[in-house]
Amino acid sequence: MTSPDPVPPLLSARAIRLARQTPWKVFNELSRLWLLPRARLYFALVGVAWGRGWRLYGLPIIQKYHPSVLTIGDGAELRSTPRSNPLAPAHPVILSTRRANARLIIGAQFGITGGTICADDSITIGDRVIVGANTTITDTDFHPLDPIQRQKNPLAGATCPVVIGDDVFIGMNCLILKGVTIGASSVIGAGSVVVHDVPPGVIAAGNPARVIRPLSRVSPVQRV
Repeated sequence: MTSPDPVPPLLSARAIRLARQTPWKVFNELSRLWLLPRARLYFALVGVAWGRGWRLYGLPIIQKYHPSVLTIGDGAELRSTPRSNPLAPAHPVILSTRRANARLIIGAQFGITGGTICADDSITIGDRVIVGANTTITDTDFHPLDPIQRQKNPLAGATCPVVIGDDVFIGMNCLILKGVTIGASSVIGAGSVVVHDVPPGVIAAGNPARVIRPLSRVSPVQRV
């Protein structure tokens, strides 16, 4: 007679060790799980389909203008609380579509800490894009530059689509402005203001951002 298979431990030795070494991560995970039912309800109420494998640390702010398009791919990670990242987001993640025909399309395995993505016309973000803490991405000037036009219609600022390619990494405290395309696998240095297109596979930084050098090796970001 063979003996029954041993019952696996509830927690592996590695998990216990990590919990002792990084107790704040345990708190973050417990908070995430506690938030999950409310987060799913919130997304349903604002009209954004829930994706597989999402991880929300704190509740983001969703401002979806019906019937605009706002989609987020599978595997998204949105960090909205100061406890969830040592770079401490200044406010929750904000995803906004400001007009009925606006489009905000975000690909799979997207990550962002705090910050704002605001689409008045169209913002398209590829797969495996990481956006650093407190970055703003917008396709609009919000307000007209001409004072007379501002008096007539203060919200009629110029707009132009933004496109961010696959595997782009945007550092913290960046500003990505209207009409910009950032090529696949490029890196935007922290604190940069991007007002012109960035080609694929380069490092760009500064105000305004300019190409610093090409990346020596371009490969898709692998998440652990």
